[in-house]
Amino acid sequence: MTKAPVLLFDCDTGIDDALTLLYLASLVRAGEAELAGVGTVHGNIDPLTGALNTLRVLEAAGMEAGEKGVPVAVGAARPMAQDVHYALDWHGRDGLGDTNPPDPAGRPVAEPAAAQIVRLARERPGELTLLATGPLTNLGAALLLDEELPALVREVVVMGGAFGHPGNITTHAEANIWHDPEAADLVFAADWPVVLVPLDATHPTAVHDDWLDRLAAHDSPVARFAARILEFYADAYTPTLRRRGAVIHDALAAMLAVDPGLGEYVQRPVRVELRGELTRGTTVWDARSLPADDTRRPVKVAVGSDVRAFQERLLAAVLSL
Repeated sequence: MTKAPVLLFDCDTGIDDALTLLYLASLVRAGEAELAGVGTVHGNIDPLTGALNTLRVLEAAGMEAGEKGVPVAVGAARPMAQDVHYALDWHGRDGLGDTNPPDPAGRPVAEPAAAQIVRLARERPGELTLLATGPLTNLGAALLLDEELPALVREVVVMGGAFGHPGNITTHAEANIWHDPEAADLVFAADWPVVLVPLDATHPTAVHDDWLDRLAAHDSPVARFAARILEFYADAYTPTLRRRGAVIHDALAAMLAVDPGLGEYVQRPVRVELRGELTRGTTVWDARSLPADDTRRPVKVAVGSDVRAFQERLLAAVLSL
């Protein structure tokens, strides 16, 4: 029997992060994963609001979180080398679709998110899967705090980047990478196993009316919460998708972290463009049939997944809570 994965989740809790937290909570409650902690970062929203949203979602899913449960640490409030930007048009002023949920019972822990990564990796060497679905500032800072960190982490799974797919914040750049290109390049340059789940893999998993209607048909408190926040997200996504729906990017990264067999992959070293006037934050790989030699460790890049299985598992997870 394989051991349940031990996840340390680094996120910027907006709407797709919230759905991902519900998915992870369903795994924890079923004994199929352990959530060792959560760290939040600037991105969809500021990290304190993101931490409070994380506590709200975990508590809604029936889990204790904060100082008496799953530790939720507040992380970096800005990128390493540029101004901070938030995605309020996509996630609302509160990060949860302007639903104004009540305050959580728990509180964030005092330890910063980057320090939490280092401490848990030291306490549990070789066990942790770092699942990162926001800008990578906390992971970059953790690498700077502890040069031995790559040897202590089992795997890093990142939602971010775009290769054949257009960017979603500029023509070429995906938002998580663009929000802190320097930190992302540190993560891809480090000598640890990285799985990257870019827009090329996430966009084909978009859910549409039928999926949203099936969710809305359930009257459990968690299903009502998920349907309510997804209304805002679907309104934001409809012009892009040209039909009502939403792309729940982060949940695919989480699902591939626990069941990699759901995805299709290629192995390539990945770099982040740091200086381009029009291309800063773009993820770059050498896709030629004879790629150049590279000193970087190859990244396992998801290029596709079993879309139907993803959609059904995510819905079942939310409805199980």
